[in-house]
Amino acid sequence: MKGDCVDNSKSNQRKNLDENAKDQQLEPFRVDNEGKKMTTNQGLKVSNDENSLKAGVRGPTIMEDFHFREKITHFDHERIPERVVHARGFAAHGEFELYESMGEYTKASFLQDPNKKTPVFVRFSTVVGSLGSMDTARDVRGFATKFYTDEGNYDLVGNNIPVFFIQDAIKFPDLIHAVKPEPHNEMPQAASAHDTFWDFVANNQEIAHMIMWHMSDRAIPRSFRMMEGFGVHAFRFVNDKGKSRFVKFHWKPVLGVHSLIWDEAQIIAGKDPDFQRRDLWESIEIGDYPEYELGVQMLEPEDEFKFDFDILDATKLWPEEIVPVKKIGKMTLNRNVDNVFAETEQVAFHPGNVVPGIDFTNDPLLQGRLFSYLDTQLIRLGGPNFSEIPINR
Repeated sequence: MKGDCVDNSKSNQRKNLDENAKDQQLEPFRVDNEGKKMTTNQGLKVSNDENSLKAGVRGPTIMEDFHFREKITHFDHERIPERVVHARGFAAHGEFELYESMGEYTKASFLQDPNKKTPVFVRFSTVVGSLGSMDTARDVRGFATKFYTDEGNYDLVGNNIPVFFIQDAIKFPDLIHAVKPEPHNEMPQAASAHDTFWDFVANNQEIAHMIMWHMSDRAIPRSFRMMEGFGVHAFRFVNDKGKSRFVKFHWKPVLGVHSLIWDEAQIIAGKDPDFQRRDLWESIEIGDYPEYELGVQMLEPEDEFKFDFDILDATKLWPEEIVPVKKIGKMTLNRNVDNVFAETEQVAFHPGNVVPGIDFTNDPLLQGRLFSYLDTQLIRLGGPNFSEIPINR
């Protein structure tokens, strides 16, 4: 019996040595293509990512296996709710360069030095459609830009149409509930021209201007690369002497503005629902970088009431023949995202993210957005630490 115990002990030792040797052989293979070792969230190197810790050969799995728990927890929680609006989006990285110093008008650091390059992240989107809808629906397009400036992040959160549907943010839930698919049958997807939306239009006269844009070719852009962007609201520039001016922001595509006709959009939606995101991705991949010039319209405070409309009303635009657009810089999108979920889906834009030299106005719609965006991100991204997600830092 004693000899049997000794033999079994030696056998177990050899088995353990063989398993340790096997683990050491496996370890060099647990790296990514840049040689970075696989670790747990706490930085502990791991080699075996295919077997959980078990009690015996058949199991059961032991819940003290922290690597198993961590991996499964990540999987169980790896989805976040899609955006209520602007769910269908695509994004890219780039840089912004100034043509001339804007120090006379604003003390914003990134608008001072023409030799400075400011990193940016831009997300384009449709408004109404779900995450899995088509790109070429008739819809307003979101055009949101995050400037990573040396004074903090500045977000210019706009659309491809210079005006908006409503004047007061308290109507926004009603607008979106009306334009979303009808509640009794969840149709039509990603489309605005249907009964509940027309009911809203008929009962809200302020929407008339936006509907003229919305039913035009502007609502079916040919490409994100050929689409204007607008800040929509009037903001303020403030210089280092404390003088302020009203300002509206414009993105002008270097390729010009081009649209699809309705039949083209319908055919493309059936053939390639990813048409516009594919166009952006492939253009950047081959080095044909999309470019947009940043323009501003500016008004002196003393001119606020010289027009026959309220210049702070987001359903109105400032006629460019009366208030010219001054082009002040150019943005170039030159790098695709590495991970759509980590970047495009988790990026958090907020019109309240401003830097010194850019300020708000009394526009009620803007004031409502300053509350709503943060409120949305707190629930969607899991709490107040969403600013620590790398794309938002």
